[in-house]
Amino acid sequence: MRSSRRAVVTAALSVILAATLSACGLAQGAPSADASAKTSIKIGFNPGPYQDMFEGGIAPILAKEGFQAESVSFTDGIVVNVAVANGEIDANIMQHPVYMDAINQQENIHNAALVQVPTPPMALFGGKKSSLDAVADGDTVAVPNAPSNMYRAFKVLEQVGWITLKPDTQPATTSPADIATNPHGIQIVALENAQQVPSLQDVAYSVIQGNFVVSGGLSLTAALALENLADKFSVVVAVDEKNLDTPWAKAIAAAYASPEFASYISSHSEYDGYHLPAALQQK
Repeated sequence: MRSSRRAVVTAALSVILAATLSACGLAQGAPSADASAKTSIKIGFNPGPYQDMFEGGIAPILAKEGFQAESVSFTDGIVVNVAVANGEIDANIMQHPVYMDAINQQENIHNAALVQVPTPPMALFGGKKSSLDAVADGDTVAVPNAPSNMYRAFKVLEQVGWITLKPDTQPATTSPADIATNPHGIQIVALENAQQVPSLQDVAYSVIQGNFVVSGGLSLTAALALENLADKFSVVVAVDEKNLDTPWAKAIAAAYASPEFASYISSHSEYDGYHLPAALQQK
């Protein structure tokens, strides 16, 4: 009798253990079949043009394919990435791959680029000064304080001949110490992106990230100089790497490369001057 009872208890414990291991495997491994087959997706955004672009040009295409999209607003670039990794949202559209890789390393997460999207370039605006020719010794120039975007701003300043960078400057760790020559002795003021447009009149010039130019009510056509935007600094749709091959992710990628979206972009003048992915340049 004791042997029979012991066998029953052992069997019960085995069932509990198996269920626990199965649940852990589901939480840590690949997404479930239900997750892959989902038709309702949440997309995170920071301030800028990408939410309007998605809702006006992409969401209607996805709806025709049977996917309903919900937009979720964030004000911080780290939080919106962690939200993707935690499954709080399915994707975000607000960053370039260099920034995404830096946050992946910092937060020990595994987000990946799904598809490139039209991106406004970094832009140099006058604050107290109204032309490039008016630059004077000791002028203040505001730049973003995140290293990868500071690097981009410095490349714009290099483009107009105000500084040169050291040859080994790395985008992910850029600082003012990477400036090799500065003939005007310009004073670099590192600011949060969102502070640059409101503080424009406090500095001689400011190099501002494109999405904050747009969200701040400025026009790219009014800039004194525009960035020669490289693909590695173009904004992407980011998803958890385990979701890259899900049907909903593939649908998002296809929508951004579609003729319908190309027509939407070309017919809306607010996107003039944007850097376009190769797939849209061919349409």
